[in-house]
Amino acid sequence: MTISLPEPINLPILAEAQPTRVGVKSPEDIVVVSALRTALTKSRKGGFKDVLADELLFHVLKAIISKTGIDPALVQDITVGNVCAKGGLATPSRMAALAAGFPETTSVSTLHRQCSSGLQACVQIATSIQCGLIEIGIGAGVESMSSDYFDRKIILSKKLMTNPTAADCELPMGLTSENVAETFGITRKEQDLFSYESHKKAYMAQEAGYYDEEMIPCTVTTYDKGEGGHAKTITVDKDEGIRPGTTLEGLAKLKPAFKPTTGTTTAGNASQISDGAAAVLLMKRKTAQRLNLPILGKYLTSSVVGVPPKLMGVGPAYAIPVAVQRAGITLDEVDIFEINEAFASQAIYTYKVLGIPKEKVNPKGGAIAIGHPLGCTGARQIATLFPELKRQQKRIGITSMCIGSGMGMAAVWEREE
Repeated sequence: MTISLPEPINLPILAEAQPTRVGVKSPEDIVVVSALRTALTKSRKGGFKDVLADELLFHVLKAIISKTGIDPALVQDITVGNVCAKGGLATPSRMAALAAGFPETTSVSTLHRQCSSGLQACVQIATSIQCGLIEIGIGAGVESMSSDYFDRKIILSKKLMTNPTAADCELPMGLTSENVAETFGITRKEQDLFSYESHKKAYMAQEAGYYDEEMIPCTVTTYDKGEGGHAKTITVDKDEGIRPGTTLEGLAKLKPAFKPTTGTTTAGNASQISDGAAAVLLMKRKTAQRLNLPILGKYLTSSVVGVPPKLMGVGPAYAIPVAVQRAGITLDEVDIFEINEAFASQAIYTYKVLGIPKEKVNPKGGAIAIGHPLGCTGARQIATLFPELKRQQKRIGITSMCIGSGMGMAAVWEREE
């Protein structure tokens, strides 16, 4: 079956390329000085099951200071992406920044754009720097799904639910995955193979130490189950969701999670519920040079688009072309695509419809293998991308994801050479 974009959507008008250009260094470039993350752990039973989001955020913010040696007083603003915590994690994020060593003069805000929250936080900081509002900032993302995901209650207006498209925003994400698979003929076999390969790539990357540069060890307190809840101190330094023993035969035996008789989305070909945090330090090139700080690469541009809520997963297929055109390049010039594996169905759809070579997609595995802490993922992808561009001696990368309620986001990055 030929996979094509659904008819009802009109692509947004494309902006012209920004002054920041690929292959051209300017003092005004927005550069990434550091991008770090925690390990991603299994929700409710992993190493971070007893660690709240503010503590996870504390660890990555503190690591940014220690790894770069930057004077924390120079960081003017921190924006944190988060999805599940009450109050938008606003006060706990401010507390985490202060505890990590940032002074009272460093402001903190939080935002919620579903699964792109971490990326949106980084783009918001980059945009503030471009506009001259701040000189140095941090975009971050964090999620303790163990603590905050399972008890959420959202009350919606019954009046709005009478609008069919608005009502589609409330579809369970798993059903939107089923809609993508059914609409575009993506088979269960394809989804299971994609999942198998995600675990295989992630395990190989973990064993080879490819995650080491982006990951920080976190020493935390956890509690044994049972009477007394004995406390113990552990160090978490590896992603826990990777299953080296994954087989196609084993995946094929899993029952559909959302449509018991006709479904193709299972626990094995969907992203894992996880805990984790990531942070990205951004500033202008001239600032990094003045402070004698290393430059990993630069931010080029980004895009956010809307798509039908019932086909939520197709978002990257729309966002990526917009971002690429804004960057003044073609899809063929992109070396690595970090496309969030919310579900195998939507990740497969994206690379197929855009004609992206499979080997360019998530070379170290993705969320199916390592996990998807909702607010963290967008920042985590940046931390994952730059070391892999360096390892492969490649230059251009994209981070992208679908967004609940029917959107997609993408950003274009260039490694420093």
